Formats: sequence, structure tokens, C-alpha cells
Amino acid sequence: MGYLRIPPQSTNNSTKKKKSTKKQKIRVKRKIQTRDAKLFSVPTRMATAFSFAQTVLFSKTSLSLRTNALRSLTFCLPFSSSSAALASDKPHSKKWRQPVTSALELGGVKIAKDDVLRDDPTNNVPDTIFAKLGMQLHRRDQHPLGILKNAIYEYFDTNHSNKFDKFDDLCPLVSVKENFDDVLVPADHVSRSYNDTYYVDSQTVLRCHTSAHQAELLRRGHTHFLVTGDVYRRDSIDSTHYPVFHQMEGVRVFSPEDWAASGADATSYVAEDLKKCLEGLARHLFGAVEMRWVDTYFPFTNPSFELEIFFQEKWLEVLGCGVTEQEILKRSGKTNNVAWAFGLGLERLAMVLFEIPDIRLFWSTDERFTSQFLKGQLGVKFKPYSKYPPCYKDVSFWISESFTENNLCEVVREVAGDLAEEVQLIDNFTNKKGMTSHCYRIAYRSMERSLTDEEINKLQGTVRELVESKLKVVLR
Repeated sequence: MGYLRIPPQSTNNSTKKKKSTKKQKIRVKRKIQTRDAKLFSVPTRMATAFSFAQTVLFSKTSLSLRTNALRSLTFCLPFSSSSAALASDKPHSKKWRQPVTSALELGGVKIAKDDVLRDDPTNNVPDTIFAKLGMQLHRRDQHPLGILKNAIYEYFDTNHSNKFDKFDDLCPLVSVKENFDDVLVPADHVSRSYNDTYYVDSQTVLRCHTSAHQAELLRRGHTHFLVTGDVYRRDSIDSTHYPVFHQMEGVRVFSPEDWAASGADATSYVAEDLKKCLEGLARHLFGAVEMRWVDTYFPFTNPSFELEIFFQEKWLEVLGCGVTEQEILKRSGKTNNVAWAFGLGLERLAMVLFEIPDIRLFWSTDERFTSQFLKGQLGVKFKPYSKYPPCYKDVSFWISESFTENNLCEVVREVAGDLAEEVQLIDNFTNKKGMTSHCYRIAYRSMERSLTDEEINKLQGTVRELVESKLKVVLR
């Protein structure tokens, strides 16, 4: 699973950032002191790297294997549909697009641009997202994400006699059923909305998490597996959020004979095995650190936990996990089995291990970035090169009832791409007529060069035009 918390349901998503909406929960904390515990020391500025997971959807979905999903078409079509409500926000019928490559390959399979960027009223995938398909940063051995993935592989290969099957090239186009229904996400949940998820059409999405493959892999008979891949989420713009990121999901299935001799019930046995496994993984990646478990809630595991490490005088979440809901196993033909699953965000961990301060850097092709990392060298500290000054521009407008901040961020990304460093709400008020005004500050900054006033003014002018035309707001 890509274990990222599903945001609480709310119909008022126009005035608050998603990262401020934390699901309330009762935490029962069990402190675990590891042998020779030492505080994990990296610069304080990296402490915020873990926080970006708070806004990311943490739900279960099942990605079909590419070899199965592509039997009938040249890209992964859904196996079945869902009649689930998609929330009140509606997609745009017309899209502003820049030219991109007309086709790409994923695992040797060609996907045409028109298959993803459709003239469909339910399609909300922009060109900038299509351009990221097939990049597969996690499969590059000298990239921080690939280095981290391989380090996790090494841990599981070394410490488990039953080898975990590994999948890292599964198609990111999945059905609504696989992305939500198969992992028990409620039919009316806000995470299904066009505001949060990229829809190719009403039945097909870009996966929100690697959990999308879980049900299909279970049905195919896999009992120990790791799934790594790029996932897609409409989100805010800042140094720790990006609409494309990478997750790893791990699943292990147990048979009755596995826990019969232990004297413990199945759930307790599996939960204890899960915690032992993941504590070992944390030590493998971070060294001797102090850890604790926090009880939490996910719709697809019960009980559910988060593993935290003590870092720079703070407890920081590393991953989410739990004992798989029995209904998921039942639907996959494993009625008599019990399983555990975990999910982690590769960028979240890599930003700390490599001290990378901005999530956009993972996509950089600048040799000053790429040359710093070598295959197999986990935790090499990133050395910043010249940081160019940001340029700030404000845009104010009267919002409409349908306005959402995610839609604004999509417009900014469409125009500025990775030159957009942050979009921040700096002022809002409601006048006597009941009209609400928002003022957003956009920070433009290149990771590789200085930006000119002329190009920034041109970008901002285009942003203003599209904000007014696409979001149906009134500029001030």
C-alpha cells in the first residue's frame, strides 16, 4: 500500500489547505527503545520533509499487472466500473494545453497521448502530468529514489527466507474500482473527487497509490510482494508536495499453520510479525534510532499503525501499515488467510536520508544534482549548488462556489511547470454582500538559473488569464 492518510471528508475545501486537514484520531503510543539507541542527526531544516505526507491520500487500490491489463488495448483500461459519486466539483470540458510528446512507452508498451489526454468532459489530466508518465525515477540505480528502493530490496532479500516478489513497472492507469473500491474506500469519499484525483475518463484514473495493484496480485497467487511505482495526486505547491511522487507497498500473506503453534490469535501474531519486520527496516535505513508505534485508522487495515522515529527532538512518521482487512482477502480468494501490508513514500524518506530540501530536485536533469549520487550509496548528503533568488507575484480574485485551491495549483503548474515553487494563501475576507476574496502569493524560482523579469511577468499574465477563464473567478 502507499500508506498515506486519507483526508477527512469535508465539503468546504475552498478556504483551507489540505495540509491543514488532519484526521483526528486517538493515539495509543508504545515507546520502543532500540539497543544502543542514538538520535538520528541531520540538519534541522530537513525535519519538515516528513510533514508533506499529511496531505497525501493514503488509500488502497489494486493496480492490474501490465501483462493482464493490456490484453485488449494498448494501455491499461479498467476491468470494471464503479458508480461511486465523484463529489460536487466538476471537471473542465475544455483544457488549455501545451504540446507534449505524442506517445511514450511503459514497460515496453506504447501509450498514445490521445489515450490519456482525451477530449472527454471527465478528463482532468494536464499535459504536464502526461509528460511525467514513463519517467520511472525509481528504476534508475543512480537516482536517490532508485538507491533507496534497492536498499529496501536488500533488507527484504537478506532478512526473509521467503523471497518477496518485486514489481516496479506496472502500468499507472487503473480503474476506479481498482483505485478505490477494491481497497474499501467509501463510495462517497472526498478522495474520489476530481479535485484530488486525475481522471482519464469516468472509469479510469492515474493511480493515487501503489495499493492499486494489491488485489490483482493477491488474486494471481502472490503471497509476498513489494510494489514500487509513480503515483499521481492533485495537490498544493510547495517544497514538499508534487503531483507525481513514488511509493512502495509491501504485503505478506500468512496461512493458519503459520500462527497455529504460536499460541496467539491470528491478528496478534501477524501484527507482531509486521512490527518486527518494519523496525528492522527502519534500523537498516536510519541506523540505531528510537522508535514508537502509534495506533491510527486506515480503511483497508485493522488494526492500523504508524511507525515514528525520534528525529531532531521530534517524533516523525516513517510509514503506515496494518493487518489487512479480511474483506480484501476474501474478495481475492484467500478467506482462510491473514495478511499484513505497509506503504511508504520514497521521496519522504529520501529527502531526509540524502538531505534534499526541495521535492522538485528529484526531477532535475542538472548534472550538478545527478552527479552527486552513485549506485548503492545510501544517504550521500546532497550539496546544494547556487540557489537563485525567488520572484513573488500576487493574484487576488473573488472566488466562486466551485473554487478549490487544488484547481488553482493545477493552473499555475500548467503555466509555470517546475518554476512554480510555492502557492500560498496570504489573505482572505468576505465583504458585506457575502462575496469572498482570496489573495495568493506565487513564488517563482528556477533550480538551475536566474529568471528574468520579462519571463516572470509573462508567466504571471498567463496565470491571471487562465485563473479567470478556467476557474470562473473575478479578478481584483
